[in-house]
Amino acid sequence: MPAATSNKKCLVLDLDETLVHSSFKPIDKPDFIVPVEIEGVMHYVYVLKRPGVDEFLDEMAKHWEVVVFTASLAKYANPLLDLLDTKKHVAYRLFREACVNFNGQLVKDLSKLGRDLRHTIIVDNSPTSYMLHVSNAMPIRSWFDDQEDRELEALTPILIEAAKSENVVTVLKDHEQEMINRADALDNDE
Repeated sequence: MPAATSNKKCLVLDLDETLVHSSFKPIDKPDFIVPVEIEGVMHYVYVLKRPGVDEFLDEMAKHWEVVVFTASLAKYANPLLDLLDTKKHVAYRLFREACVNFNGQLVKDLSKLGRDLRHTIIVDNSPTSYMLHVSNAMPIRSWFDDQEDRELEALTPILIEAAKSENVVTVLKDHEQEMINRADALDNDE
């Protein structure tokens, strides 16, 4: 990934089950339908946007260098991001080939981004994805189709605070219990 083009800190966002949910099976009222060719056969991926994703990207771009880092293949994720990120808030896109294989798992190694880890946060629904950088992680619940979900909205104030900090890890540590409590409350609502 090229050197940072601004003095903003780096916010790494996962794609699937964090910003969107995708399915090869038709779903009711998809936000996008993405054609993907796999082994010479055209398939269609039906995509729902997580509630608040557009506002979240608008707000995060004001404070962060936004990077989408997904374990998905570029031939699916790139056209999806073209549809999702119409305002071009995402500075860089990283796909499956940028992940490292760690004990058979696809892991997002933030140290390979060329960004100061004191200034880098990853928001991801999969703990495996950020297992090498747990202190830089802001976990988020997996999202599939709950239109009442407000996770992105709930994370926004913490991310804005972190963007203004000297060390994002300190801010995440300060809010750790709050994030655990929110996750517990959501689990109890199910």
